[in-house]
Amino acid sequence: MVKFCETCKDKKAFIVRPKTGKLICQECFFTAFEEEIHYTIISNNLFKRGERIAVGASGGKDSTVLIHVMNHLNKKYDYGLELILLSIDEGITGYRDDSLETVKDNQVTYGLQLKILSYKDLYGWTMDEIVKQIGLNNNCTFCGVFRRQALDRGAQLLNCDKILTGHNADDIAETILMNIARGDFFRLGRCVQITTGGDGVDDDDHIPRLKPFKYTYEKEIVLYAYHKKLVYFSTECIYSPNAYRGHVRELIKDIEKVRPSSIVDIIHSAEQIAININVKLPKKMKCTQCGFVSSNSICKACGLLDKLNKGKPKVALKAE
Repeated sequence: MVKFCETCKDKKAFIVRPKTGKLICQECFFTAFEEEIHYTIISNNLFKRGERIAVGASGGKDSTVLIHVMNHLNKKYDYGLELILLSIDEGITGYRDDSLETVKDNQVTYGLQLKILSYKDLYGWTMDEIVKQIGLNNNCTFCGVFRRQALDRGAQLLNCDKILTGHNADDIAETILMNIARGDFFRLGRCVQITTGGDGVDDDDHIPRLKPFKYTYEKEIVLYAYHKKLVYFSTECIYSPNAYRGHVRELIKDIEKVRPSSIVDIIHSAEQIAININVKLPKKMKCTQCGFVSSNSICKACGLLDKLNKGKPKVALKAE
């Protein structure tokens, strides 16, 4: 029996939409996917006309779809934004070098400026070299800290007003559960914010980061990329299988099988959490070494780099 789209009531349905559980045709799915992201953007006042926006481009599905959708919406709704691709080369042979070729293809496809910064140039180390020092456990700590600062450095170098990342609803739900499990209430309060940054000692030194995919399911990003025939790199990082996030991801997948709305439910729940105003929160200041925003006199990136250069990377991890 032919089943029709529950949205237009006219065309044949081609999927059961993961986010709503409703039958939907391809055209209506594309429209709904794009319009929901547009609604997220305008309802949160994410942009101002004339801004230069650095789009974090890794070559993976999330960033590739982000580039495509932002380019499309920028033209369709005349946001008036200047989009610039910003890629970080962590120095992972057989992974990042290949994914950056995908980014270069996207640069040509959309006619956007591309800037690539490497860990080697910024910190004097590649992730391959770091892993040789510390092994396969906890290497994501180094990579995550360095990557966050590298994006800030790149956006500042490009004189951008804001940074866009492809963090999706699944990523945010995972981060929420990770922070709950670690008892990290400060990060728990921040991880659900659609905009972070720009609230340091000097707002000009801390470029805001935006997450237009905050309520966008990973499964739908994959479906959109596949059926739009977008070119993206799908291989997982060779150093990530042992990451703590992977265990939390599997937990959420199991919960989602029972309750498909669990991902956005977790996000909405975390949004309602209020932090006791009497609790002392970390004070933002500038790192005395690199000058970027930190909650201590020396930021995590400089602290990790210092121990790495002294041949004591595991000491830095114990201090985390």
